[in-house]
Amino acid sequence: MNIACVCGIDTGIGKSFATGLLAKYILEKGKTVTTKKLVQTGCHGQADDVLLHRELMEIGWSKADRQRLTCPYCFPFPCSPHLAAKLSGQRIESSLLDKATKKLSEQFEWLILEGAGGLMVPLNRDLTLIDYLSERKYPVILVTSPRLGSINHTLLSLEAIKSRGMELIGLVYNLFDKGPREIAHDTLQIFSESLQKYGFDDKIVVLDDQSSGIKQAEWQTFFPLV
Repeated sequence: MNIACVCGIDTGIGKSFATGLLAKYILEKGKTVTTKKLVQTGCHGQADDVLLHRELMEIGWSKADRQRLTCPYCFPFPCSPHLAAKLSGQRIESSLLDKATKKLSEQFEWLILEGAGGLMVPLNRDLTLIDYLSERKYPVILVTSPRLGSINHTLLSLEAIKSRGMELIGLVYNLFDKGPREIAHDTLQIFSESLQKYGFDDKIVVLDDQSSGIKQAEWQTFFPLV
């Protein structure tokens, strides 16, 4: 199974849109694919982000979804995963996440994971999201934007990814949060330069509200062999 994880520099940055659109692209290339939200907070029953994935993929709720393999942890309180779990009398265990991934690997060629919050968000008191991903050597797609604070958060994220020797597939630059053109252009330049400084490939695809999403040609810069 091919696995990639869509992470963000912060919460509400557009991870779910990027995840669903990427999965749709892989589907259109004739591959079997599903998405998995590692943990969702602030929801009841069905995971809101997975529902959005399916809407963007233009498919229905699947058997794997009903079995909760695509969102092993779903908590009602809208807060950090470790606290949401605690308030529900639970603890997020990497073994359960791994078990769900193994079962999905038997059914699909591709799995696109979606993280929760930023890279350093705690899943439990002993494990952050980036710890979990780096231990499994999952490649990362980082979603960012030109909004205030994004340069700092993005460079800190690149620093963390680099320090752990992780693979960075590229950046998704989310322009849905409108702002001055000068800021968007300058921020994009800084991100391009920073990728090169950190030794990553200068791969950035743009997500904006002028189209139905990211074009296939852009996704191909990430996954040319799909």
